[in-house]
Amino acid sequence: MKVRDHTGQRWRVTRRWVPWRRKLKGALDLMPNFPVLGDDPISAVIGIVFLIIMIPFLILALIAGVELLLLLLLLPFAILARILFGRHWVVEARRGFTPWFETPAGRWSVSSGRVRDIAAAIERGDLPPRTIGSD
Repeated sequence: MKVRDHTGQRWRVTRRWVPWRRKLKGALDLMPNFPVLGDDPISAVIGIVFLIIMIPFLILALIAGVELLLLLLLLPFAILARILFGRHWVVEARRGFTPWFETPAGRWSVSSGRVRDIAAAIERGDLPPRTIGSD
């Protein structure tokens, strides 16, 4: 559920579907910009140097892609386990896309009520305390 607080900041209040949060989200944003080079020998040397510098970033992007693939492969099993074994849901509030607050919420119907309550509180200006990350 998307809501805006009294300052106009957008918040997202949702259930967390999997028991973990992605660690490498935004890994491609860390990659440096690759300059456009000509096709002379000096440009080739500069290109090779940039490639060597970018290798760690490319590896990080590959790991982020593998993590996303694993998340997509495990998501149906995580949902099925929640349904079959009655796992409790965690409700989280994100300020923009930044994780801000999370709380255990119980079963599906209880968690949907908790999502509505938190969203209504944010709209009133009662912002939840920051329980995830730091400034």
